[in-house]
Amino acid sequence: MTAVTTPTKIRRLDATDAAAYREIRLEALQSRPDAFGASFDGERDRPLEAFADTLARTAVFAAGDGGALLGMAGFVRLEGKENHKGLLWGMYVRETARGSGAADALVATVIGHAREQVEVLLLAVGIHNEAAQRLYRRHGFVEYGREPRALKVGDAYYDEIMMRLELRG
Repeated sequence: MTAVTTPTKIRRLDATDAAAYREIRLEALQSRPDAFGASFDGERDRPLEAFADTLARTAVFAAGDGGALLGMAGFVRLEGKENHKGLLWGMYVRETARGSGAADALVATVIGHAREQVEVLLLAVGIHNEAAQRLYRRHGFVEYGREPRALKVGDAYYDEIMMRLELRG
């Protein structure tokens, strides 16, 4: 596959983007089952309205070239006594857009959005996903822990690295 070489536009998705969001989300879950807490089997039969609801409740940003979405990343603020923290979740860039700068643009957009709302931004990344770890470190995230056997796909377990970015103070 040929990588996209032109800069991509980043925008926040809304409920009208539910079908495009569903498509890229299911692709991500199917192609990288070891990278997400949700599963393809668990989400493929969800109605389109459920994807629209996710877009209404959380901030999901997408990279696009005017056609299909090239990548996505989400932000959600934690609740209660943890409401000073947010979570970068669901980060995925299609193979054809890797190396285009879309991943950096998505992470930068989530960080900018999070700065307006929280003091700390958290994420979890697979221990073997070195490219993603480099991406997050470039943006200032630091490792603060590891969770062995964080995810289970079939009979296989996957460890995760927990990372954080101090946004204030």
